[in-house]
Amino acid sequence: MDWFKLSLQLNKFPINRAQKVLQEIQKISTENYEDYLSEKRREIVEYHLNNNIFYKNFFGKNSFSNWNEVPVMAKTDLQQKLQNRLSKGFSKSTAYIGKTSGSSGTPFIFAKDKFAHALSWAGFQDRYQWHDIDLNKSLQARFYGIPLDFYGNIQERIKDRISLRRRFPIFDLSEQKMEKFLKRFQKSNFSYINGYTSAVLLFAKFLKNKNLILKEVSPNLKLSIVTSERLFEEDKKLMEAVFGVPVVNEYGASEVGLIAFENKENEWIVNSEDLFVEILDKNNNPVTNGTEGRIVITSLYNKAHPMIRYDIGDTGVLSEKSTLKKPILEKLIGRTNDIATLPDGKVVPGLTFYYVTKSIIEDNGSIKEFVINQNTQDSFKIEYVSQIDFSENQKQKILMAIETYVGKNLKVNFERKDKLTRSKSGKLKQFTSDL
Repeated sequence: MDWFKLSLQLNKFPINRAQKVLQEIQKISTENYEDYLSEKRREIVEYHLNNNIFYKNFFGKNSFSNWNEVPVMAKTDLQQKLQNRLSKGFSKSTAYIGKTSGSSGTPFIFAKDKFAHALSWAGFQDRYQWHDIDLNKSLQARFYGIPLDFYGNIQERIKDRISLRRRFPIFDLSEQKMEKFLKRFQKSNFSYINGYTSAVLLFAKFLKNKNLILKEVSPNLKLSIVTSERLFEEDKKLMEAVFGVPVVNEYGASEVGLIAFENKENEWIVNSEDLFVEILDKNNNPVTNGTEGRIVITSLYNKAHPMIRYDIGDTGVLSEKSTLKKPILEKLIGRTNDIATLPDGKVVPGLTFYYVTKSIIEDNGSIKEFVINQNTQDSFKIEYVSQIDFSENQKQKILMAIETYVGKNLKVNFERKDKLTRSKSGKLKQFTSDL
């Protein structure tokens, strides 16, 4: 049974058509690839100019003749009601609806048409096959969070079962939890690990302290995929040593899908099939390969919602060896998260706060930005930019989410600001710790 394909088909995502289109794109020669990208960029801009009132107003005119005329889209531009941003013929019931993690501190709700979403998954499946991982057959050890409300939890666990994923919740990464994780590897036939970099790294350090090689415990293990946070070279070496399998870097974002994936030659290959990825300077001009700049992404197939020249909030460098068909990400800057250590010894990755932010994201866009800082082991501060102060009801909602996902008896202070302090690159770090 092809479980991965079945799970998409049950949700009416046309995965067969998406896989066929992906194969056709991959057959385009290097010489003709510039024509393919130019045509798809023109098509998606013209589609949204003709079918999306929000984008037409954002663009400011009815047509364009040069790609550099296309405005760069910031996250803040998308912080308004989703209904205002949907293209003609699409609704919340006919498109895939998701929420960004808010890891940049600027959350919003987005939509993808079902074909575009299926094409993203076809890309993931293609990349995983580079490392002999078959999403239809390979069992995944998933180091992620999970909704803790009853219905959200049940829904996610059903999806995990159908998608051959077994969840290792990251809300508590204490020694006791790591022992339980190890026992699951001893009993189950996992093919690969997939998870947040900081959580997978903590598990690797736990194994190192016990002088264990994970592949000797779980012989079917082939690979570890880390995502969402920056992977440092020394950490990668540690993980590969204690796991006994290769560790590869995945770079993606829920709103655009797979951005880059590492191949067996340790090249971080950028997705040039359903995305157009640019590196721009502060004036929105493309930089030469080998030069650092802002990562700006165009989703070439998403007709439900414009993601055109979208500034994702990261900075990076494309290799000088890059071509339009095979761009290579040489460096990704940012995307690191601290770890919170609580008074009872519980260890919580900073990305856990994604599950807190989900509880306060509102479709009306009133919450513009937020950051969370751990001041002491039991006290945190939330700074936010909003049109008005949080109501007592909103504060209670956040406190309940923190108690559910992080820990109990924690002090939380709220401070509304006109703007938040950013790094030199202009990026907000959602979670930091003073400890």
